[in-house]
Amino acid sequence: MDLTHDLTSVIAKSFGLFYLIALSVGITIYAYWPSLGKRFDKAANSILDDEDGPCR
Repeated sequence: MDLTHDLTSVIAKSFGLFYLIALSVGITIYAYWPSLGKRFDKAANSILDDEDGPCR
């Protein structure tokens, strides 16, 4: 099998496409996983919990 530039380019583009699709699906599943909702809500509101008042 002769690895030409064209064949290597097609393999790299295909692998990159499937890698990014799998990564996107994995991140989406992680973000919408029901048991992680409380952790994300706590992280979203944690910046508001540390405030004592306006800056002086």
